[in-house]
Amino acid sequence: MDINKALFSFIKIAFSVMVILLIVYVTIHLSKTGYEYGYRLYTETAVDEAPGRDVLVQVKPDMSNKQIAGMLEEKGLVRDSKLFYLQLKLSAYNHSIEPGVYTLNTSMTPKELMIAMSPDEATESAESTESTAATEAD
Repeated sequence: MDINKALFSFIKIAFSVMVILLIVYVTIHLSKTGYEYGYRLYTETAVDEAPGRDVLVQVKPDMSNKQIAGMLEEKGLVRDSKLFYLQLKLSAYNHSIEPGVYTLNTSMTPKELMIAMSPDEATESAESTESTAATEAD
């Protein structure tokens, strides 16, 4: 009878240790993945080095940001469509992507892609920079 109790206690302790180790492993893995994703969210580089290759992209009026991100990944302009979608959601260009045909390059960063597909934002940004420079020159 004592052997059965000892064996049961040993199995109970071994199982508890295995559960704790599994929880620690999952926590470390999720933390590592979350950190890498968060880091890439703000530091993602272009797919290719300059000069890259030009790719013709058509954004249709009924396309969502998620569909645009998927299309950019299919065309080889971004590495991860989910990451680009998050970058777009967190950027000032979230509601600025306009329908149209764009010539984009694989050497463009995600932010440069967003700027290229947001003509009004790019124009406003350039105009405000020019007016600031003109004001400072006076």
